[in-house]
Amino acid sequence: MTRIVLQNANLVDGNSPPRRATIVLRGDCIEAVCAEPPMAAPDDQLIDLDGRTVMPGMVLGHYHASYKDIGAVPSPFGLEASPSLQAMRAAKNFRLALECGFTAVISAGAPHGIDAAMKAAIEEGTMVGPRIMACGRDVGTTGHGNDLSFPSYMQIGASGAVARCDGPEEFRKAVRQEIKDGAEIIKIFATGGHGTHPPAAQWQLSREELAAAIETANERGAKARAHIANVDAMLFAIDHGIHILDHGDGFDDACIEKCLEHGTFLAPSLHFPKVMMAIAAGSVYAEGMRPDFEWMAAILPKANAAGVKIILGDDYGAMGFPHGSYADELDLYVNDIGIPAVDVIRWATRYGAEAMGLGDRCGTIAPGRLADLLVVDGDPVADIRILRDRAKLLAIFKGGVGFKNELASLVVNGTA
Repeated sequence: MTRIVLQNANLVDGNSPPRRATIVLRGDCIEAVCAEPPMAAPDDQLIDLDGRTVMPGMVLGHYHASYKDIGAVPSPFGLEASPSLQAMRAAKNFRLALECGFTAVISAGAPHGIDAAMKAAIEEGTMVGPRIMACGRDVGTTGHGNDLSFPSYMQIGASGAVARCDGPEEFRKAVRQEIKDGAEIIKIFATGGHGTHPPAAQWQLSREELAAAIETANERGAKARAHIANVDAMLFAIDHGIHILDHGDGFDDACIEKCLEHGTFLAPSLHFPKVMMAIAAGSVYAEGMRPDFEWMAAILPKANAAGVKIILGDDYGAMGFPHGSYADELDLYVNDIGIPAVDVIRWATRYGAEAMGLGDRCGTIAPGRLADLLVVDGDPVADIRILRDRAKLLAIFKGGVGFKNELASLVVNGTA
């Protein structure tokens, strides 16, 4: 089997300081990482990167593949377009994520079983896209934030993107149904806040309902994540086994301590508020986000330094926030908030893979790991903005297959 030997690379692996190295790929895995090139075999393909960066493929930890201009036109959530059209949009956006250097995504919700279908299509080779941790409908109570997308008199029969349930037993049943339909992670709408109509202080379900939803997901071998934006709810959810806190507005020292104790992940998703505050400056909606944005911008460096596992991702596809600008989020955390680039790259790679349950298979570059990696023309540790430029992504490998491979001019033997 032909090996791909990437020589003279600037290795940024999300696990240790950048260093010069040679990375050897065989099949779908990384065979070796060494300081000097190994003894060449006759059929090796040798590529001299001359200091260009090799890093793990990135992971979007909060992703809605089917979203397009959500909120622009009032309509029942998840019924803005036909299921088939939403599936086509999702297929396009999953491919776009891969084109942007994200070789894996963790969904934060999609209706109509779209995530599970897209995952199956990618795995069987019907379409091209990243690795997917599938989600399904939002699990929430009657009248929670996303259930307010239509008035009761419409008597909408289809569920769309909302699994409406009231009482612990209905939550248990809803979670089981989502898992039956292919969800690997359950999205719970726990509180208001973070761009939704209900205030952050308002719980969108009872403590008993939240506990039942999380516990049922864990019992069935799935994970749970929650739209959650107040401290009491976060602490309760962490204690009951929530896997990912979505948004986490109000996150504080007690939350830091609890996350470290339980290994809980945080997806702060601050890119959307930043964009809204720019394009709708002065509006009640945008300015209502500002205090929480500033709070999170102040607490995240402390949470990062303490070791909280922070991941990337946001509500791309919402009104005014189109898919494709994913790497802008890294720029925000590094250049607006002041977190070291090497740390933010760790969020995007190692922590993302761990949140996906693939921490022993990808997210770092080491022998035996899956060959999900990027070759970047430049050093993202020196300038994180490089990752925003798709032209700088010279190669995108997923499982050793070059989805994009523009390394031909760097081959010193064989063909790229």
